[in-house]
Amino acid sequence: MAATVDELQGTPAQPQPFLRTPMGRNVLIGGGVAAVLAVVVALWMWSQAPDYRVLYANYSDKDGGAITASLDQMGVPYKFSEGGSAILVPAGQVPELRLKLAAQGLPKGGNVGFELMENQKLGVSQFLEQVNYQRSLEGELARSIQSLGSVAGARVHLALPKPSVFVRDQQKPTASVLLNLQSGRALDPGQVSAIVHLVASSIPELTTGNVTVVDQNGNLLSEQQKQNGLGKQLDATQLKYVEQVQQNIIKQVESLISPIVGKGNVRAEATADIDFAQVDTAAEMYKPNSPPEPQAIRSQQTSEQLGPNTGAANGIPGALSNQPPGLATAPLDGGAPAAVPQTTTGPSRKDATTNYEVDKTIRYEQRPMGGIKRLTVGVVVNYRRSVDPATGKVTVKPLAAAEVAQINELVKQAMGYSQARGDTLNVANAPFDGVDRPDENGPDWYQDPANLPLAWEIGKYLLIALLIAFLWFRILRPLMRPVMHKFDEATAMPEEEKTEEGGDAAVVKLGADGMPVEAEGEEAPRERSYRANLALAKEMARDDPRIVANVIKAWVGSE
Repeated sequence: MAATVDELQGTPAQPQPFLRTPMGRNVLIGGGVAAVLAVVVALWMWSQAPDYRVLYANYSDKDGGAITASLDQMGVPYKFSEGGSAILVPAGQVPELRLKLAAQGLPKGGNVGFELMENQKLGVSQFLEQVNYQRSLEGELARSIQSLGSVAGARVHLALPKPSVFVRDQQKPTASVLLNLQSGRALDPGQVSAIVHLVASSIPELTTGNVTVVDQNGNLLSEQQKQNGLGKQLDATQLKYVEQVQQNIIKQVESLISPIVGKGNVRAEATADIDFAQVDTAAEMYKPNSPPEPQAIRSQQTSEQLGPNTGAANGIPGALSNQPPGLATAPLDGGAPAAVPQTTTGPSRKDATTNYEVDKTIRYEQRPMGGIKRLTVGVVVNYRRSVDPATGKVTVKPLAAAEVAQINELVKQAMGYSQARGDTLNVANAPFDGVDRPDENGPDWYQDPANLPLAWEIGKYLLIALLIAFLWFRILRPLMRPVMHKFDEATAMPEEEKTEEGGDAAVVKLGADGMPVEAEGEEAPRERSYRANLALAKEMARDDPRIVANVIKAWVGSE
């Protein structure tokens, strides 16, 4: 833009608003830049806001005050959850703060331990000393129980009878435990049994049957296992073992059949009868030798005895009487025969005793508990499903008998089927619910709840980028455009300056009266170099700054 004569003569200008002056525009630009930087810093701090996690929860008022005072002293930011039931601190500082507060003995909890014995006064009575000892013991037990993850608070009451020298007057100690469980948490029978044994092992002569455990809802957790006609009930460990055996069988069956019928098309359930009886058997059996085997004689004894002669002696002593009797002759007249002398002997006896070896078997048998007595397994296999790719029609049909028989044999191998043990197996082929329905596509990516955290992060940074772009293009860039335009004009080094028709101002030399004059023998203005024009402009600004100010003011006003 060419400078007019009035401008070059330095005609007094009218007063302009402050924001239209160069200083005002500089202040406005500086304020805009500062505002943009402040917004960017605020957005960055908002995006980098720390994630607060729970430091301590369900604390007493005394412990809460001590913890917050310690956090203020360490300069750690904190806040309370809704309802004030928990103290929240930045997630990255939770482990460090817990260690530091633990070194200070925080939180102390509502129970006192053996530190109560450290403040014993001189001359305390024996009764008060015993009471303090019992309180300390109860507090230590409560602290030990509170270390469990599911327990928020605990109170222990001990009934310790006085010792007596008379056996009939002795009483066993008892204990009661009140548990305050975490919200939504519960104790399984194994954990309750552990608490009972923990308390019973800490008190002399305290049995587990004399320990009672109650939760905050008044539920009795330490119900004693009673004996009935069926024997002792299974404890938590045995029940867990039975469940583990059943789940292993189900997993083996489904993993073997799923590749055949497809994933999700087989369901299996198993019931295991486990023998938890530990048996020690000692048997001693006797049996006779089998008939084919020869009999082994252990010992044999025979005795034989003949009886003495009982006939009476008769006849004349001498040789005649010792002669043998003569031949018997029959009487001729039919009379009685003549008597013949005979010799008679007594009865004889013969005894025989034979001892044979008898078989003897001694067997000692020890069977560990946990053996499987019987298995019952049920398997349901879905119908075979096929989808027409052209029409999308779903067709279902049952499995063939050969396929069902094959699956039955595979299940027997997977479960370890034993007919001698009395195991039972049932494999059924039935349609599952919804097998004939067409495939349903899953939810879109923007409806999937798993993508919500990622979408939130992306949206947060996208919002920051949009705000920065808005501040730059709508506020900062319009403010910086005039300054950048003049900076470009000042730093540009054209070879030739344009004439007034081109829009650039021609540099002229002023005379003493302020009118432009042409110097003789000098180069034309359009041929004057950039450095010469710059030197001339500097000289004009130094000699008469008012003219330069009027020119710049005209430029600003025209734009």
